[in-house]
Order: sequence, then structure tokens, then C-alpha cells
Amino acid sequence: MAPLEGHRVWVVDDDRGVRFVLCTALREAGYQVEGFDSAAAALDALAGQAPPALLFTDVRMPGDDGLVLLDKLKAAHPQLPVIVMSAYTDVASTAGAFRGGAHEFLSKPFDLDDAVALAQRALPGVEAETVAPVDESRQPAPASAPQLVGDTPAMRALFRAIGKLAQAPLAVLITGETGTGKELVANALHRESPRAAGPFVALNTAAIPAELLESELFGHEAGAFTGAQRRHVGRFEQAHGGTLFLDEIGDMPLPLQTRLLRVLAEGEFFRVGGRELIHVDVRVVAATHQDLEGLVAQGRFRADLLHRLDVVRLQLPALRERRDDVGQLAATFLAAAAHRLDTPPKRLTAAALQALREHDWPGNVRELENVCWRMAALAAADTIGAADVELALSRRSTQAPAGAAGDAAQWEALLSRWARQRLAEGAEGLHAQVRERVDQALLEAALQLTHGRRAEAAARLGLGRNTLTRKLGPGRRRSPS
Repeated sequence: MAPLEGHRVWVVDDDRGVRFVLCTALREAGYQVEGFDSAAAALDALAGQAPPALLFTDVRMPGDDGLVLLDKLKAAHPQLPVIVMSAYTDVASTAGAFRGGAHEFLSKPFDLDDAVALAQRALPGVEAETVAPVDESRQPAPASAPQLVGDTPAMRALFRAIGKLAQAPLAVLITGETGTGKELVANALHRESPRAAGPFVALNTAAIPAELLESELFGHEAGAFTGAQRRHVGRFEQAHGGTLFLDEIGDMPLPLQTRLLRVLAEGEFFRVGGRELIHVDVRVVAATHQDLEGLVAQGRFRADLLHRLDVVRLQLPALRERRDDVGQLAATFLAAAAHRLDTPPKRLTAAALQALREHDWPGNVRELENVCWRMAALAAADTIGAADVELALSRRSTQAPAGAAGDAAQWEALLSRWARQRLAEGAEGLHAQVRERVDQALLEAALQLTHGRRAEAAARLGLGRNTLTRKLGPGRRRSPS
């Protein structure tokens, strides 16, 4: 169906080439098109004439950027559909656009047919055509906090989905293999949502003994059971006004599933041993690596709870399905390791990068992160070669049974090989370097095992908490779940 008479479209972009080709494509599709090189020019035009039926705007422009223009347009014309264009399609950028009221997000560089199809879908009376998926290429912006990293189509689609879902008060079920970054997705949904000022509370239901999980979720009153000497506030209360992330929801015992269903439906519960009805306002995001439909068929998971949790599902890709992201991920992890270990940053050779890409990564992003930390600590030179990658992966690829004595022997062999190489290169002060790096490796391993709980990590290693804090520094970044 052809565009209706009077369908005016504005294109705002400081890039003359982009503006020209997009305007031309839209005119050829039958629209009345006008181009502007800045947000100020578009706002000036708006002051003297009726608004267009649709507006395309770039984000990064001199003066007011596209998001400022979006805010001003929505304040004056809330029904005007605005399509935001940008080369930056990370979570923050896409979420910012949708939070401001964008109708859609178009990633640069884009196919002109995709842009025209978006216009047809946005304008009333225009039939949408079947088009190929939008090419959502992006240039990731650096960030200091743990974040999702990737530039493959699967990750671009994920970023866009997070940007849209963050604004919707819907339950989200995140699925994917272990180590794909499910907690990072949940955190991003919270961080970009209207609940961002509230708490983000995470609980791995598989890590809590079944007999303690009810108390951990809902809290308990003093005297509720043996050892309950005082009132305990559960995770639901802690997350009031924010987001509760329930990881490995498939491992939740059936009796607790019933209680969880009531909370999700009514927003209220009793503490264990309590009589006071507690009301909470919590957005629940759940995650699992299991087949929940299969668990329902086996009678191990409630179908009604699955329906309540699975309003929107986000499937995270395995790392082997996005191998082109391995280089970017590895660079990110190596930089973080260099900062933590206070060593010069290490770079990957082309052969090393190829070796990393060819690995199947059964442990996904978490496994890659651990390998990068291992290479940062043990690689002899500032440049990591294919041999270093092979050495770092050897623990994963060995077919021998992994007993404690075997692990120790393998570790000692690796350390001995590294030490001989460094001494042959004329390295000095090797003992102090090794001791520092071994300390860091032990501390990181203990913190990963205890999910960041420093007191428990220190106890497991036989250290005082103050000693652990002094060695690590005041901050610690969490690994993807």
C-alpha cells in the first residue's frame, strides 16, 4: 500500500551523506521528506509549522543531541513517532532511547530498505512489508562496571531487547547455558528501568540448602525455628521498590514454588513464623539453564509458576555461537586483570586470538574470563601467543581424572615451565612476583566460590578479613552468572 497523502517525514542528522541517502529512499517510497542538520534546526521548523507524521533523528550531533530532541518533541507532541538512529547500540544507548519514548531504534549502518520498512510500520494506514532483520552493527563504548560485551547480531538483538523490556513492568525469564551472563542481563534490565534507584537483589536458589531457602526468600521471625534468635529480613523485603533476581529458578523445591506463586500474584507474604502480612513492590527476573517445560512435564516445576515468570523470555547465546565476540571479550578481561594485578596490559597475537575463537567454551563467558585471568597472571611476556593459550586451556582439555593430587601436580608443572622460561630470559625478583600473583589467583578463586562474600572467602583461605581486603583493594567486580 502506498503512503497516504500528507505523510510528512523529517530526517535529522548532522551527517550530510546519511541524511541525503535516507531522504532519497523515503522520497522514492512516496513520502514528503525534509532534512535537517541539527536538533535546533528541526525545533525551529517545528515552531512555524505542523509536526511531521514521523521523525528520524541521529543521537550524537553538535548542540542538542537526538535524545534531547526526543524529549522536547515528546513533551509537545506525545503521539509523534520518533525513530532514533545511532551507531551506539549498547544497553545504555538503546534503553535511553526507549525510555525517552522512541518508537523504534535503528542501528547504523543500516539498510535503506529496513529504514523504509520501519517508516511503513510506524505510520498509520501503511502496510508493513516483510523485510530482512535490521543490521544492528555498533561501536561499543567503554564502561568501568561489569557489562555485557559483544558486537555480533545476536548480542545487538539482545541489547535492543533489554532496552525495550527495561521500561516494561513485565516478568522476564532469562535462559541460557551456565556462564552466558544471565545476572548481567538481569542487572542491565534493572539499571535501565524506572526502578534503577531501588535495590537490585540477587539470589542463586541452587546455592541455598532447601531447608534455608524459604527463610532466605521471605525472612523469619525470632523463635521461628531452632537458632532463629532474631528477626531476619528476606530477599523480597530487601528488594522492595527494586528488582529481585532469582537465578537457577529450576532448582527451587516445589513447596516454595507455591509460596513464590502467591507473592508474584498478590505481592504479599508472611515471614516464616510470622503473622504480619508483608506487602512488597518487586519486579522479579528469573533465570535458568534448565528446560523448564521439561521439568513441568516431569512434575518438578509448576506450570502456573512458569506462566507467571515467563511473560517475556530472553535466550542468551552460547559463546560458541558468537565467536566473533571472543576478541572483544578477551581484551576486556585482560585489561581488568592487568588493573587488578597491577601489571602491564597483555595483548593477544593473531594466532592466540584464533586459538581462543576455535575453542568450544563449554563454560561460556565465565570460562573465557577465567582463562584470560590465568594468562594475565602466567604469560611470560606482554604479548600472549598461541602457546600461552594452549597452556591456559590445558586444564580444561585434559582427559585424565581430576583428583586433588593430579591437579596439584599439573599446577606445579605449569609453574615450573613458566619459571624456567622467565629465568632463562633474565627475570629478577621472580619469587616476589609469583607469590603476589598466586595470592591474587587464590583470592579471586575464593571470592568466586563464595559469590563475593569476603568474610567467608577469608575463612576458607585461612586469612583474616582485613588481610584479604588489603590484598584485593576496596572494590571487586562480579563475574557473569
